[in-house]
Amino acid sequence: MSDKPISVLLVDDHTLFRKGLAELLEHRGGIRVAGITGNPDEAIRLLHEQHPDVIIVDLNMPPLGGLSLIRRIRTEEWDGAVLVLTVSDAEEDLSNAMRSGAQGYLLKDMEPDDLVDAVQRAVRGETVVAPAMTLKLVHLLRGGTPSDARESALKQLTAREREILNHLAQGLSNKAIARMLDISHDTVKLHVRHVLSKLNLTSRVEAAVFAVEQKNALLGRRGE
Repeated sequence: MSDKPISVLLVDDHTLFRKGLAELLEHRGGIRVAGITGNPDEAIRLLHEQHPDVIIVDLNMPPLGGLSLIRRIRTEEWDGAVLVLTVSDAEEDLSNAMRSGAQGYLLKDMEPDDLVDAVQRAVRGETVVAPAMTLKLVHLLRGGTPSDARESALKQLTAREREILNHLAQGLSNKAIARMLDISHDTVKLHVRHVLSKLNLTSRVEAAVFAVEQKNALLGRRGE
């Protein structure tokens, strides 16, 4: 990672919390708070103005909530990481957030150092989930499709798509995959869409978990 500070946009409707979080991050070094707001429309404006590396979003924000904002962010021309920071440890909220496009799900009672670490890992392309939510995430992603159906879906992937899936399992971003395979960023995005469609998945997080669970099958078919 370069010496350039990680820029973070904070979106939370509780003024005291977001100001306190901004101060905490600014004093940790290596992180620059690009903006703070409790308004979704303002968040989109700041996204275009500041081009942050990471956006941290609360789930419970009026009038439409954090999920609506995350889905809106994912329609923008932006390739950064969205992290949910919330008080909710409900499995349903975790599921909805990850399916909406969040790269991480964190809880507000976490230690400051752990939050900073999560931000740094997210910038590297990793999926970050609060330890208390890990088993719930695994349960959610394993419970959707029987193993025989997963193996059948895997056979639909081309050699290039299986290669893309392997890189997703390593937590690589689209840009990193493009550099590694010497193809364009847009081509990677197209392949990722095809992979998700063929596997009946809704996010790259699900694809990564799928790839880890099917690792032997992927390795065995790579030369086909």
